[in-house]
Amino acid sequence: MNRRLLLVHAHPDDETINNGATMARYVAEGASVTLLTCTLGEEGEVLVPELAQLAADQADQLGGYRIWELRGAMAALGVSDVRFLGGAGRYRDSGMMGTPANGNPRAFWNADLDEAVAHAVAVVREVRPQVVVTYDQNGGYGHPDHIQAHRVATGAVQAAADPTYRPELGQPWDVAKVYWCCVPTSVLQRGIDALAAAGEQAMFAGVTDAADIPFAVPDDEVAAAVDGSAYADRKEAAMRAHPTQITVDGPFFALSNNLGQEVLAREYYRLVRGTRGPAGAGPQGWEDDLFAGLAE
Repeated sequence: MNRRLLLVHAHPDDETINNGATMARYVAEGASVTLLTCTLGEEGEVLVPELAQLAADQADQLGGYRIWELRGAMAALGVSDVRFLGGAGRYRDSGMMGTPANGNPRAFWNADLDEAVAHAVAVVREVRPQVVVTYDQNGGYGHPDHIQAHRVATGAVQAAADPTYRPELGQPWDVAKVYWCCVPTSVLQRGIDALAAAGEQAMFAGVTDAADIPFAVPDDEVAAAVDGSAYADRKEAAMRAHPTQITVDGPFFALSNNLGQEVLAREYYRLVRGTRGPAGAGPQGWEDDLFAGLAE
């Protein structure tokens, strides 16, 4: 089987943080990996002082710069098929929920959902992935672009399989498995403990019990843990390729809030479409391959 994986993400850097090791592993194993990014991340805060004037409230040139950051990151992971939903710049970063950026008519949050889904269907029907990866219905942590990316990916998977939907977009394709990115409660707890031991402030200041973190997923809801530890250096290099957004310090990284998170070389997923494959070697019985159970 020619394994084909499609990942749908909201902004440049989301793919590396959530799935960098997974992507590097599958590329190394000969699978086809396609990244579909929905915005340019124009509303991101800029961590590099000399590039501060690229920000949305100044020159508003950050989106174009982040295209090249994304290219560098994907080169580090070995991913060559990198696309933007509807073409680069079609949809603008919506900013965090409740900010003025949400009101921009070009914001992805305000996109015509049918139009955005059609753009994604064209990609699904062309690439014909057996596996699609995206966010849960809350976008992981509630960012409007993540929520919209979830809606677009979900709608595209459903519509792509319908032979009556927009035949001009290609032949129907039925995606076998859909996964949502996640972080198990046990993994978050390990990260909190590790940061505390290193004297670093964790992403959620003052939180000592990972179960209190809003996006923590109970371990029994996790379906897969993809071991990309052999490619951890590639993930780290890809994270460093996003310097306007990410600071990497050894096994930890931080975004604009300067609060530490663990760089994960083993990445986790919830299965929401398709049949769970055979359990991997770990004690939890999670799959260790997103293509597990699919016919060769």
